[in-house]
Amino acid sequence: MHTIIIAEAGVNHNGDFELAKKLVLAAAEAGADFVKFQTFKADKIASKSAKKAAYQEKNINDGDDSQYAMLKKLEMPIEWHSQLIKLANENGIQFLSTGFDNESVDLLDRLGTPLFKIPSGEITNKPYLRHIAGKRKPVIMSTGMANLKEVEAAIDVLLENGITKEDITILHCNTEYPTPMEDVNLKAMLTIRNELNVKIGYSDHTQGIEVPIAAVALGAVVIEKHFTLDSTLPGPDHKASLEPDELKAMVNAIRNIEKAISGTGLKTPSQSELKNIAVARKSILAATKIKKGEIYTQDNITAKRPGNGISPMRWDEVIGCTAIRDFDFDELIEL
Repeated sequence: MHTIIIAEAGVNHNGDFELAKKLVLAAAEAGADFVKFQTFKADKIASKSAKKAAYQEKNINDGDDSQYAMLKKLEMPIEWHSQLIKLANENGIQFLSTGFDNESVDLLDRLGTPLFKIPSGEITNKPYLRHIAGKRKPVIMSTGMANLKEVEAAIDVLLENGITKEDITILHCNTEYPTPMEDVNLKAMLTIRNELNVKIGYSDHTQGIEVPIAAVALGAVVIEKHFTLDSTLPGPDHKASLEPDELKAMVNAIRNIEKAISGTGLKTPSQSELKNIAVARKSILAATKIKKGEIYTQDNITAKRPGNGISPMRWDEVIGCTAIRDFDFDELIEL
């Protein structure tokens, strides 16, 4: 089992190409599989009258409630893409970006992106979903703010327009930054899998790394998590993002969980613990000196370590037997 880990740089580059490059390197150093940005044109995705979300207003706190103005500052220039792709490839990590409009999707397709990530806000955008499906590439779709019927309807649009169910992974998600723990509802991820028969994952906006790790233990095959170089930087998502050392800790923990849940499921001693059976278990020993021919009783035998003699599970079988020779105190009993 190998969980796909997407380190979501998103718009945490703050419009600074040098910062964007550092994000790629940090994601690679942490061991993530993908580093993901966001590709959009503000003119294509928000009207001039669109307001910021409450969390964006709080995190930016610049006195301007315009979502359009915020997005305009965070657009990722076209020329960055090929350079960031090259940098990612040189450092052993794959580049992804979420295209928020058809033009951006086309750009990413031309650049050879291996899959498309559909953000939560586009799950009810049928023309956009059709356009993505027409690319015939695997799709990972977040489902923040959606109910199960909306998720199913979006999947149907993808299926009707050329994507196979095997190429769809659905991420449970909560679109609040940061997400309160009591609103995570991680069991909904399992409902998506059981009801819609699709691969599942989790896109996390909580603070910390516990919930993505729990999601992997429950069966997530994809984890997406925002990260930044510095959570105190200005911008809409920095405060709900991991810093590089936290991202690395999350990746390492997920890799350990993968090992921990990859066993056969049979309850049997592992190779590493076999050597400890004799050390930790007990055997039947002489509680006193016992003479040859003496009867074993509750008073002259006991159970102590080591465990390389007769198991105390045979206690009732031993009681009443005759000693075959003399036994010293604490000596292993023989039958």
